Amino acid sequence: MNRAQLLADLKADEGWSATAYQDTEGFWTIGHGFLVDPRKGGGLPKEIGEIWLQFLIDRLIPGLRAALPRFDGYPEPVQRALANMAYQLGLRGLLDFRLMLAAIDRGDYHQAKREALDSRWAIQAPNRAHRVADLIASGQH
Repeated sequence: MNRAQLLADLKADEGWSATAYQDTEGFWTIGHGFLVDPRKGGGLPKEIGEIWLQFLIDRLIPGLRAALPRFDGYPEPVQRALANMAYQLGLRGLLDFRLMLAAIDRGDYHQAKREALDSRWAIQAPNRAHRVADLIASGQH
């Protein structure tokens, strides 16, 4: 079978949607007709989720470097913490933590932890916020 031709046929027949939509039978679908509706056994395969996560990380890190010129000079746990926050909150959401970021730039990682936890984020996602804030504090030697 000509795989390239099959690929072209399916792309033409299925079309493309970057957002979820309901197919002609009302089942949730995305992309090139990928069924994600659990009512019909659909869902995102874990392998695709792993690829998607890598893709997002590969886009996230350059954004952090552009927005935070000192990013590469931060201790590795602090870099991970900031990347984690940016992944969850978006880069703009992370940049709203101005006092935390200022404390990081000063090398005051314990104050940065306090600033991170003094937030709506820490109320909404307390376990994650404490884990990530502990990573920030661990940058202090």
